[in-house]
Amino acid sequence: MAHPSTSIPVPPSIGAAADFDFFVGSWQIQHRRLKERLTGCQEWEQFEGSSSMQTLLGGHANIDDNLIHLPDGDYRALTLRSFNAATGLWSIWWLDGRHPDRLDVPVVGSFKDGKGYFYADDTLRGQAIRVRFLWTQCSELGQPRWEQAFSADGGVSWEVNWVMDFRPAESLAGEPACP
Repeated sequence: MAHPSTSIPVPPSIGAAADFDFFVGSWQIQHRRLKERLTGCQEWEQFEGSSSMQTLLGGHANIDDNLIHLPDGDYRALTLRSFNAATGLWSIWWLDGRHPDRLDVPVVGSFKDGKGYFYADDTLRGQAIRVRFLWTQCSELGQPRWEQAFSADGGVSWEVNWVMDFRPAESLAGEPACP
């Protein structure tokens, strides 16, 4: 993917450096991912993964190390999140270990009422798209959830293409991770 400008407008923030504290620790992940993106594909694949997250910069940044068990082979990736106290916004970068010299364009946003919305402009197969990450601190399953969606019409409509449901690495399957 190319790395176009990230100067998209974002709403005023009420964010805080502690927004991602719910995610500190080690996690088992159930992934669901569309096989094709923005093609009308309805076929999802499921696979497992794990993640370990820690805070940095006195709590104003964090990083998670991921092991993803794709159906066609494992890979590692990391997420770097940095909080800007002046704007109250988080920037989130993804580094795919299969492409170690390239950071994806950052998504930028904040949390409100237990949900974090993060946006960026990017490209897919040469087409301009908007990218949205949605973090839910406590989903209907009683655990954190991350969703990625793409929009080919400037954010009018969205196609969710990847969902991760997290449970603490030390918990039993089905045990809620949050109250």
